[in-house]
Amino acid sequence: MSDSRPLYQQLAGGIRDMIISGQLGPGDRAPSTNELSAFHSVNPTTAAKALTVLHDEGLLEKRRGLGMFVTPEARDHVQKQRRSALREDFIAPLLAEARALGLSQTELIDLIRAEGDQP
Repeated sequence: MSDSRPLYQQLAGGIRDMIISGQLGPGDRAPSTNELSAFHSVNPTTAAKALTVLHDEGLLEKRRGLGMFVTPEARDHVQKQRRSALREDFIAPLLAEARALGLSQTELIDLIRAEGDQP
């Protein structure tokens, strides 16, 4: 793991990535605390905290004696979270910088399209 977030947040983010990509679909069993702990070489308490966060967000549900499973609405919920973060973390600052530079909407769109054409 290479980012600065706490390990439990990184683990939860990895499972969110699996949900958004379809690797974990509705009704699929999520990795267990022990599986996460062993795979990522982290303390089981850290792995359990990651799963608890996802449960609290409504992405995973507990099934007694079976483990944690992806909820039917998990993918939609993650998409909404990420769209909101994209808007707040990237689009709003981009628009503010474009305004500061005096770029018109057309000029900004042209810049974005030019970047999209890059290999």
